[in-house]
Amino acid sequence: MARTMNRRPVTKINLDGSAEPRRRPDDLAAEEPLEIRIRKAPLAVTMRTPGQDIDLAVGFLLTEGVISHADDVLTAQLCAGTDTPNTYNVVDVVLGPDVPPPVTDPTRNFYTTSSCGVCGKASIDAVRTRSQFDITTDGVSVTAQTLASLPDKLRAAQRTFDRTGGLHAAGLFTADGELLVLREDVGRHNAVDKVIGWAVREGRLPLTGHVLLVSGRASFELTQKAWMAGIPLLAAVSAPSTLAAELADEAGMTLVGFLRGPSMNVYAGAHRVTV
Repeated sequence: MARTMNRRPVTKINLDGSAEPRRRPDDLAAEEPLEIRIRKAPLAVTMRTPGQDIDLAVGFLLTEGVISHADDVLTAQLCAGTDTPNTYNVVDVVLGPDVPPPVTDPTRNFYTTSSCGVCGKASIDAVRTRSQFDITTDGVSVTAQTLASLPDKLRAAQRTFDRTGGLHAAGLFTADGELLVLREDVGRHNAVDKVIGWAVREGRLPLTGHVLLVSGRASFELTQKAWMAGIPLLAAVSAPSTLAAELADEAGMTLVGFLRGPSMNVYAGAHRVTV
């Protein structure tokens, strides 16, 4: 069973005078390192919540431009790490013979954290990755009413968040508001990679006509990941960044922010949102 939560004692303090400080157990969202290897050669380390690690690795490889579709991956398996007892915090991926090996020069060294995603790349060019999919031709339209209903559906499916209050979520929806898959993680970018990895392994790419909803804000990195998977509409409960809006314009993607209750802001691609 995935180690999505750990229980530890805490001291509960109430300043309203209703109770004295007391010790009690509390559930915390798990955070552990995952090493992604290509034929046993280290490629990336990410801090993530254990669970759906194969999806995370495959999604990461897709959104970083290492693979293009499911057939590029021959095998992907959890491997024994160096911890005792064994935590299986390693995923080893074997790529197809026709897939170019990932570039491992200093400008493409990957280290990701649960807070900021990919860090430490040596140039702006190393951060940007162009998608194989042309989203500008995706003619899907989604009603504003449907979009407004998605955050409640996402929240209702966040089972681990209910107990820890410490996980981000990403959900993939159809244009009529059906939730296809939800993933939770301490890192929002990891949750997105888990969703996209699921789609890759299910043979669903490109994700034409779909909506990706993320809890919190929409960053440049999340917008790029959605573009890499061919997702035409990215929505966020909170605000987008300037680079996220600029990339959405460049990619021909629809970007929705502050999706809360009956209101929302459409920062790019407003033609896909109908009222």
